Amino acid sequence: MSRSALNPRQNVSCFHCATGQRSPETGRGTDARRTHPLAQKKNSDRIVWREFGSQDAALERGQPDRPPAQHDLRIQCSRKGRGGKTVTIITGFQHRPETLASLCKKLKARCGSGGTVKDDTIEIQGDHRQTLLEALKGLGYGAKLSGG
Repeated sequence: MSRSALNPRQNVSCFHCATGQRSPETGRGTDARRTHPLAQKKNSDRIVWREFGSQDAALERGQPDRPPAQHDLRIQCSRKGRGGKTVTIITGFQHRPETLASLCKKLKARCGSGGTVKDDTIEIQGDHRQTLLEALKGLGYGAKLSGG
């Protein structure tokens, strides 16, 4: 039986399981659809061995939230790698991701534009350096303009 004779709607990943022939590798016949290694789902998050605690606690960031006055923030504009679009980047944060997300939401509302949090930096769409400088100083952060 050729592959062209198979039903195209049949969702079987092995030729031998679909045709009912015995597989040379496994020696299984038509009932192999349920037990064939290619037809089974693979569970990649199975834990083989764990000594202590949960894995989630090990992956969490062990960074405490510092008060705003202890941050040395830099505000700069960039267009590199963004198709010519201007983005205002704020670097120098030492906060947890949840705190950064809430601060980013406040700054986006203040500027009236979109933005995101990426690797301890906040990116706000557009050139909003002066607005962000005033907003951050109003929140108690130490911020400076950087770049041209």
